[in-house]
Amino acid sequence: QVQLVESGGGLVQPGDSLRLSCAASGRTSSSAAMGWFRQAPGKEREFVASISWDGGNTYYPDSVKGRYTISRDNAKNTVYLQMNSLKPEDTAVYYCAARRGSPIATMQAQYNYWGQGTQVTVSS
Repeated sequence: QVQLVESGGGLVQPGDSLRLSCAASGRTSSSAAMGWFRQAPGKEREFVASISWDGGNTYYPDSVKGRYTISRDNAKNTVYLQMNSLKPEDTAVYYCAARRGSPIATMQAQYNYWGQGTQVTVSS
């Protein structure tokens, strides 16, 4: 089993930045692709970012492309999500996910392990 713990969420103003972290423990593998998803109140969970096992490939939806950056430090078993130019519509619970496979993935069903989530609120 793999345990994922997110941190770094909070309340920020529009235009601010936040960096989320996701620490993996248990039967971790540096060859696993990782991803971030988010779920706003009353909405379905949506894909935000994915990174391949070696960090060489990343993918973002248009809604966050150019503002969000996913990265990883395999020595620390940690994945990061740098979020810049935050908007009120970015408000959501952000979830970290890991999959038993190295390529990036955008679908929830492609991920095997999930964290509990961290709240991000963007409001003035």
